[in-house]
Amino acid sequence: MRPFHRTFTSAAVALTLVGGTAAVATADAPAGRPAAVAAASVQVPDGVSAGVAVFDRQAGVFTEELNTSARFRSVSVVKLLLALDFLWNRGPDYTVPAADRALLEPMLRSSDDDAADHYWSQYGGSAIITRMVSRLDLSDTAPPPTGYEGFWGYTALSARDTVKIYRYLLDSAPGPVRDFVMGNLRRSTRCASDDFDQHFGIAGAFDKPWAVKQGWAGSSYPKGTCGSGGTAAVPRTAGPAPAAAAVDLTRPALHSTGTVGADDRFVVAVLTLHPVGTSYGKAYTDIGRLTRSLSAPGAARPAGWWYGTWSDHVNVRRDPSTANPRITQLPAGVEVLVGCQARGQKIEVPPYSNDWWAYLPQYGGWISNIYISSPDNRLPDVKEC
Repeated sequence: MRPFHRTFTSAAVALTLVGGTAAVATADAPAGRPAAVAAASVQVPDGVSAGVAVFDRQAGVFTEELNTSARFRSVSVVKLLLALDFLWNRGPDYTVPAADRALLEPMLRSSDDDAADHYWSQYGGSAIITRMVSRLDLSDTAPPPTGYEGFWGYTALSARDTVKIYRYLLDSAPGPVRDFVMGNLRRSTRCASDDFDQHFGIAGAFDKPWAVKQGWAGSSYPKGTCGSGGTAAVPRTAGPAPAAAAVDLTRPALHSTGTVGADDRFVVAVLTLHPVGTSYGKAYTDIGRLTRSLSAPGAARPAGWWYGTWSDHVNVRRDPSTANPRITQLPAGVEVLVGCQARGQKIEVPPYSNDWWAYLPQYGGWISNIYISSPDNRLPDVKEC
């Protein structure tokens, strides 16, 4: 036996999607839920504010639209505009100098803040946003508010403008620019440069091929969700909020943007704000559930069962034992996709013990079932590996 922590199943109502049909599961239902099939419309978790747009490039229509013009602080999604501004007039072959490649690649793949600081300070700060608004005919994007020009993460952005940025990249940008930016977004690293696990939202809701640029900021998010943890820290994209700002600069933000499907068929923009004090794992789980509800016909969905976890800094291992070094660590309390389970080393969390382990296909590793929110050592309905 082992502890049963209903970190995520204790909500009044959880949405389970089986074969495309929505079914309500109460808090007393089993903790695991099958990997979601696309729902008919966006499912926004309680307490979350969201702006959502999904554009089908093949059909030329939006399959999802929710608060598409609502302005959110961009956090790291603005790095797309920093990269495009730098690449805008690079000559006929759009060659990226080695020194800039060394900055732009980690900025796009791993959301490196030092690189963003460099391009913001060297190329005009707010003037970058003004230029890109004009070039891409953006409707809702705006520079940081007066007095906060140094905070690039305070740039205002909407879901519909995010779709415009990707459509420019995919349909209008010079080939070398498209290949450079999208190529790096396809190589998104699970652990960001600041050691946050950034494979939430799109990266969890869909199988590859996908390309993503994520964003996050919140004083309640602990630093180091991919590593050993650490003290709570406010990312450099944040700062003291203006007394009267048109965009909410205080609630924790978590954004997932990019493309899914063959030939980048669907452009997806999911911008979210969460109640003050929301943990990273809870926000990660909520944006995951929202993104899994989106309609993207034909886009591949991961197979398995979603389960909540408990405890801080749960190690993901290469095999069902503690013999080898960990691959990474889970954000505290995050929901994970379980592909199968197997017996392995017995893990003790007194007074409980468990020798079953869950394989997490999206991490390529294993966690002990003792850290999964379910009343039994062996997870119900999950096949054996």
